[in-house]
Amino acid sequence: MPTVTSTDFDLFRTSDDHEALREAVRAVAEDKIAPFAAAVDEEARYPQEAHDALVASDFFAPHVPEEYDGVGADALATCIVIEEVARVDASASLIPAVNKLGSMPLILAADEDLKRRYLPPLAHGETTFSYGLSEREAGSDTASMKCRARHDAADGGSWILNGQKSWITNAGVSEYYTVLAVTDPDGPRGNNVTAFVVEKSDAGFTFGEKERKLGIKGSPTRELHFDNVRIPGDRVVGQVGDGLKIALRTLDHTRVTIGAQAIGIAQGALDQAVAYVKERKQFGKRIADFQGIQFMLADMAMEVEAARQMVYVAAAKSERGDKDLSFFGAAAKCYASDVAMKVTTDAVQLLGGAGYTKDFPLERMMRDAKITQIYEGTNQIQRIVAARQLLR
Repeated sequence: MPTVTSTDFDLFRTSDDHEALREAVRAVAEDKIAPFAAAVDEEARYPQEAHDALVASDFFAPHVPEEYDGVGADALATCIVIEEVARVDASASLIPAVNKLGSMPLILAADEDLKRRYLPPLAHGETTFSYGLSEREAGSDTASMKCRARHDAADGGSWILNGQKSWITNAGVSEYYTVLAVTDPDGPRGNNVTAFVVEKSDAGFTFGEKERKLGIKGSPTRELHFDNVRIPGDRVVGQVGDGLKIALRTLDHTRVTIGAQAIGIAQGALDQAVAYVKERKQFGKRIADFQGIQFMLADMAMEVEAARQMVYVAAAKSERGDKDLSFFGAAAKCYASDVAMKVTTDAVQLLGGAGYTKDFPLERMMRDAKITQIYEGTNQIQRIVAARQLLR
């Protein structure tokens, strides 16, 4: 039997630096973001206060590598940032999360010129970076997208983009968008899609109306419309035809961040519920003293911690680029988001009628939690991804 030392068990601990980061993000979140969360939800407006606070504290796009003027946070550190912001406001946590989603294709596949053009402005907080993959009839089935890009060799090798994208997070706020389009309609399915960087100022690029949503109301979700948008050839991300491969590799990494967001929402709900049951009295004593309440709290806490461990393991695999990341990323996102939905619902239940009112943030957290089971691949799709990895 091999010798097991204490250093082996250290692998299951976050570092002192990670915990110092957590304290720093939590302080910013509670002081600069939480006070505005209810108003952001009520008014369905972009959380500019959170945006500014994240920029000022270098938590805006922490994943950007140092060579592109970023802070170079590892995948776990980025998850901790998103988790702690989501603990008080899920909408605000989408700022660092979607910045990673939108720019990850560049980090994975773009040439050096493209990285140096677009990553430093993101690192400086000059813009957010959105991601355009889904369409009205191409959600889970991304390869069936209709958005087209036609090569115009006569004009220096530019591309003419036509079509639309749906459900785009922070659309209209972001200056930059990674957009996937079919570049060879007659080519083999899955190998005929290319990724491009589209700028907000590009002629012919417009936005649909804001979606009216159940939750994450502070994060604008809109359609992207392309009407003969000319994209210079030097804005192709990676190789022509590799777009879908890049998109799926991107999701392997960024599903972990949605798991982190789900953990944050669930932890915030648990914190609120624990505080309430310690104060609320019925039948002459705190409801926290009733065994039934204690069982609910224990189950909620166990589920949150199990989800956290899954997400942190997946984050470590993302950082290393492990071959089994697809399974762990899908499993972590799926489990954590299911936990977030259950824990927020149970937290509302623990507050009774009070939990159903906007006097407490739990009804907002429950509404916000639902989307984590849907975007970046529904949890049904996550189970398919995980199963395919098992069956290979």
